[in-house]
Amino acid sequence: MSRRTRAQAGGRAGVHTAPRHRKPVDNTGVIPQLAKAAREVEASAQRGKVSPSNRTKFQVIALLMREERAKAKESTELSEHDRAEALKRLDGLASILAKTAARDTSLISLLEPGAPVSEAAKALRKQMLFAGGIEMVVDEQPEPEAQAEKLPPEIAQRQVLPGSVKARTRSNPFLAPVLTSVNTTTPHYSRLSNWELLGPLLRAFETGAGGNAASMELPPAPRWDRISPPGQELMDHQARLLASVAEGHRAYLLADEPGLGKTAQALLAASVADAYPLLCVVPNVVKTNWAREVQRWTPNRRVTVISGDGQGIDAFADVFVVNYEILDRHLGWLTSLGFKGMVLDEAHFIKNLQSQRSRLVMQLATSIRSRVPGADPLLMALTGTPLINDVDDFKAIWQFLGWLEGDRPSQLLLDRLDETGLVPSDPGFLAAARQTVIDLGIVRRRKIDVAADLPAKRVVDMPVELDSDEGRSIRAAEAALVARLLERYRRMASAAGLEPGVVDLDRVRMIARQEVEESKASSTGASIFTMLRTIGAAKARLAAEYAGQIARSAGKVVFFAKHIEVMDAAERTFAENEISSVSIRGDQSPAARQAAIDAFQNDPSVQVVVCSLLAAGVGLNLQAASDVVLAELSWTAAEQTQAIDRVHRIGQEEPVTAWRIVAAQTIDARIAELIDDKQGLALRALEGIDTGEQSADSIQVDALASLLEAAIRGARRQ
Repeated sequence: MSRRTRAQAGGRAGVHTAPRHRKPVDNTGVIPQLAKAAREVEASAQRGKVSPSNRTKFQVIALLMREERAKAKESTELSEHDRAEALKRLDGLASILAKTAARDTSLISLLEPGAPVSEAAKALRKQMLFAGGIEMVVDEQPEPEAQAEKLPPEIAQRQVLPGSVKARTRSNPFLAPVLTSVNTTTPHYSRLSNWELLGPLLRAFETGAGGNAASMELPPAPRWDRISPPGQELMDHQARLLASVAEGHRAYLLADEPGLGKTAQALLAASVADAYPLLCVVPNVVKTNWAREVQRWTPNRRVTVISGDGQGIDAFADVFVVNYEILDRHLGWLTSLGFKGMVLDEAHFIKNLQSQRSRLVMQLATSIRSRVPGADPLLMALTGTPLINDVDDFKAIWQFLGWLEGDRPSQLLLDRLDETGLVPSDPGFLAAARQTVIDLGIVRRRKIDVAADLPAKRVVDMPVELDSDEGRSIRAAEAALVARLLERYRRMASAAGLEPGVVDLDRVRMIARQEVEESKASSTGASIFTMLRTIGAAKARLAAEYAGQIARSAGKVVFFAKHIEVMDAAERTFAENEISSVSIRGDQSPAARQAAIDAFQNDPSVQVVVCSLLAAGVGLNLQAASDVVLAELSWTAAEQTQAIDRVHRIGQEEPVTAWRIVAAQTIDARIAELIDDKQGLALRALEGIDTGEQSADSIQVDALASLLEAAIRGARRQ
């Protein structure tokens, strides 16, 4: 038998033959570390429970696989054989991850490129790279310009970068860690991990399980107010929330009714928590008011308002105010600035998690939580109406606050639910779960609950910015009116031999009275009457939108306007927003008027009554509401008082708030001040209160005199 035949026979008989020589498997580098970790996660899934630590490991494996695949494809140092071998091994790893995700479908969301990466995941990534032979791993901080590359293409192409932001980034390119509050908690296995929890959590609120009010327990108000600035005073319910912030709480769904000072509470909370820079995302209609409230409650802090493309903003400010509609243009630099706090006003605007608005807000919140290591950012969602359609509306706000991660509770909420000792099948779980979420930071107070804190009647100005073409036209018309008055004064002063720039108040008032009389005789031209009418029309939609927000938050609203076109525009806006309204006008029959009043007073579905200041300003009882919106300003203080007193009268059980919609940077703002000044006449005559001397002229004359005097002084300084 030949040697070859004997060898073959020996092989068949089980005799050992010399082994075939294969190229040894390369167990160096990152890929073997990934393979080992993937098998550990797969084994965890086979046992029926993927622990939080293994969920983190699963995500890191996916991240590093993408990096290794990109390296293998692009590297010029690998031979074609080595490249093919690396890609083959990565494909095998991908199959393991796919099988693991099939066993626990909640892992699929971690495979998405945009899935948030926790600090624990970043640390594990460094460990695995180090074990794979990479000695130094640096987390690169992208420049603001580069941030847009990570955004969806349709968003990235719209990004802008204000010049002052570049200056701020260059002056402080690093975000300092907050070493005093490093979070040392690590994900761990919970016996609730494999329970479906979101459904029971929402059902707990839908059924009102437990029956208690949805408001967390707050500390008592401090005896002394050491937070608000001089001249301002906190109410007890506001001070109690700030005491909670002082104790370290950092996430709130502040659902107080309108009129209870949510804006002030949020701004002072940022001061207490030192959550600067602070980002405030607000509806466009209240953007100007937020800037004013920052100056009012935290006067030592700089505020900047982001409009349009953001040119001219102060990137070194402490507080940044931006409206929802332009977030898509500014997301790149906003996510890289290093905010330590974020406030959402009218947070129900993000209720649709699929909308672009909601996705942008979530991306901002995620960046704020992750960019400053060790920081515990202040996150506040302000809304009197967290639920618009159904209890699912909670999901977006909870996710913003960090209580949910997709459709699963966050580690924080999971730990708190674990502490109850209950699972969804246990009696009492719903009540305990509802209270657990409330204690995470839900705060809800009604006017009637804090009536002792509030004055019986108050007027709150709500400035709005008219930044449309119509607004620019109004400001141009006002400038033309002032120029005309100034030229008339110069001619009069020259004829009287006065030195240029001298202010003669008697002549100023004489010209103002003359202008008012001429305006009354003619309804055309740039008169003060036509200007105020135009301003009222420009404010109509903004005023109606704000009234709609109040109606959804606190109930019925009385909406006052002077001109028929403003009432018409308001009613159209209410109809578009599916808010039921009735109206009271001068051309109605007595029967139609009474039908409208009865519907507003007695029909729960009627949310707003649109009233003419002249036709409905006296003689009506509208106590079903405790909120009044004054879309246009009155010509007398008494007219305004009469309108508010349609609500503030016998039978009213709640404090009354009148919201005056004021067009900022126009004559409208000056008229609002003059109306307040005129209130002093009644206080002095009827209540003996010394308020100082007031002009005996009409508000129209006072307003024109004020504008002319300011123009004369301004011209003198030039």
